[in-house]
Amino acid sequence: MKRLIALILGGLGLGALLKRRRAQPAPAAGPADELRVKLAESRGEPEPEPEPEPEALQGVEARRADVHAAARKALDELKDESQ
Repeated sequence: MKRLIALILGGLGLGALLKRRRAQPAPAAGPADELRVKLAESRGEPEPEPEPEPEALQGVEARRADVHAAARKALDELKDESQ
């Protein structure tokens, strides 16, 4: 009977320990990261904005027309070379 009680209490204790470990927040950024941010701010360096891809700027129809024009140009060049 004592073993059963000890086993139940041990299981409850282990469950509480695991629950407590999962509930702890992730460690925050270190002091080095904070200093890098402050240094970048003091230099006045803006963060580079990602450049949009050219395909994203053009519509589907415009991109399709560009591809067809390039294909026609390549075919014309091949015909000229074969003559």
